[in-house]
Amino acid sequence: MSVISYQPWGLLNRLHGDIDRLLDTRPRKYGDGNGRVATSHWVPAVDIREDETRFVIHVDVPGVDPKDIEVHMEDGVLSVKGQRSRESKEEREGYKRMERVRGEFLRRFSLPDTADADAISATCRQGVLEIVIPKQEKLQPKRIEVAG
Repeated sequence: MSVISYQPWGLLNRLHGDIDRLLDTRPRKYGDGNGRVATSHWVPAVDIREDETRFVIHVDVPGVDPKDIEVHMEDGVLSVKGQRSRESKEEREGYKRMERVRGEFLRRFSLPDTADADAISATCRQGVLEIVIPKQEKLQPKRIEVAG
């Protein structure tokens, strides 16, 4: 016979916790899977594509001024940091509505050894940041003569 734990308020407590997380405006902590944690107010969506010669990262940053975006590469980790300072508010008879999140964001990506860190480029058009990371040319095996 097995013992089953009965928690009559478990589902309600979980729902309460989910609602609290949705309404909480404090910065949240997001990990990058490598033990590093970044604190952000929001996390922009990204698409990552790879072809034969490069990696391309598209980051959705609507309403973010390109001068407020920083892209850094250090120790094989690409960091994209920025801030959206403008907010959309509508006030009517004491009612406020804010649908777009504002504040800082930070995303980090571990890059493979084939990425050419010296040739990374970034452009921002129509609210989409495009980061192009070329791949290094493959090194051909080199035969070393043994003197005898």
